[in-house]
Amino acid sequence: MSTTQSNNNGYQYDAYDAPRMPRRIQMACQFCRARKLKCDGLRPQCSNCNRRGYPCNYVPVAQQGK
Repeated sequence: MSTTQSNNNGYQYDAYDAPRMPRRIQMACQFCRARKLKCDGLRPQCSNCNRRGYPCNYVPVAQQGK
């Protein structure tokens, strides 16, 4: 069984050619969380805090029980 397929253009592609989804970060910093901004999760300072000159704090969030 092969994972190769072709479309109407004759281009063949593998199932492995599918675009990869960006990795989700574990948590956003306090500034991004408060402003509802997309945090890139860089340590010690994310790009949003670095650009604005704010201190970047990551506070662990308690996991919810089921």
